[in-house]
Amino acid sequence: MASRLPDPGADERAHSERLLQLLRTQIASQGPMPFAQYMERCLYAPGLGYYSAGKTKFGAAGDFVTAPELGGLFARCVVNAVQPVMAMLGEQADFLELGGGSGAFAEAALLAFADAGVPPRRYLILEPSADLRERQRERLATALPAGLNARVAWLDRPPEDGWRGVLFANEVVDALPTTRFTLRTGEVYEEHVALDGEGRLMRTDRPADALVAGAVRHLERDLGRPFEDGYRSEVLPQLPYWIQAVAGSLEAGVMLFVDYGYVRREYYLAERRDGTLMAHYRHHAHADPLYLPGLNDLTASVDFTALAEAGNSAGFGVAAYLPQAPFLLASGLQGVFEQAYAQAADDLARHRLAQEVRRLTMPEQMGERFQAMLFARGLDALPLAAELLAADQGGRL
Repeated sequence: MASRLPDPGADERAHSERLLQLLRTQIASQGPMPFAQYMERCLYAPGLGYYSAGKTKFGAAGDFVTAPELGGLFARCVVNAVQPVMAMLGEQADFLELGGGSGAFAEAALLAFADAGVPPRRYLILEPSADLRERQRERLATALPAGLNARVAWLDRPPEDGWRGVLFANEVVDALPTTRFTLRTGEVYEEHVALDGEGRLMRTDRPADALVAGAVRHLERDLGRPFEDGYRSEVLPQLPYWIQAVAGSLEAGVMLFVDYGYVRREYYLAERRDGTLMAHYRHHAHADPLYLPGLNDLTASVDFTALAEAGNSAGFGVAAYLPQAPFLLASGLQGVFEQAYAQAADDLARHRLAQEVRRLTMPEQMGERFQAMLFARGLDALPLAAELLAADQGGRL
């Protein structure tokens, strides 16, 4: 596996080794570490985790490309989709983005809101990474008019006071530290990370606690069948608590999640016997989460049925669920593209726009792999475009 991946430099290896030493120390003193805790350390350990250190993550110079990094079309379609909600809620409406990435989405979205004449009272970014926060701050200060940039504020934690508006998360749920489970003689086991005799990381299974076992049994009941022995996959037993934490204070408005994943019956197919966990390193996807901890983005696909259940338990209703391609088309992608194409400076810019549409919508790219889920709460009416509601595939959940 490692032989087909780009070779890390000396600084990268040293960075990974520092995190590895931290992991070894904790495992040696406390015993095998649940995989979810290992993933949390790899992604978010202060100064050492993937999202907490200074390495470029997004775009051609990073490890993967998200929809906002392709250009501004994605953000403008999202604004088209939620702009009627912002207009209904009026001048007190806020927009909260979870995990701002490079700041590309915030830049394009704020300009689109301004063009539509409904800029949010505040554009809030909940960003746990100090490094990413500083990159976002610099980008937006340079790219936006001063008056528009003044609406941006960063949060250390979700809003505690009640608010109204839109919560948006693109490729956030897939990065939540996931629990890995397997079945042995019908009993649920949880995957842990331990040390072998030479101090190297290794995976091992231990009997699951009541929370994890209960989450797996819920899946089996909903699927109408037990998992076979040896079947291994992921589950997020903490998802309902996470949704309540990030959105519990949203009194009126919508939440929009865009991520890659499946409805439950497709997620837990019998033939998908090792789950969906993936590591991403310099645009190479691989299946070894123990390789060079701290240098890889670790992700697992989203069970959108579980996300719907979590939203419902937090008091929201699912307003629409559909793949990314029909979501973007119902949110005005054709008009957004035509406007950008007419304003493009040259043939190269027009070519890039065409490629952006292809990446966003083609089934073999992001169009079918990524899904959009809209939740609503506290609204007298649901001011979403008729095209968007007509494209809803919520019956698949």
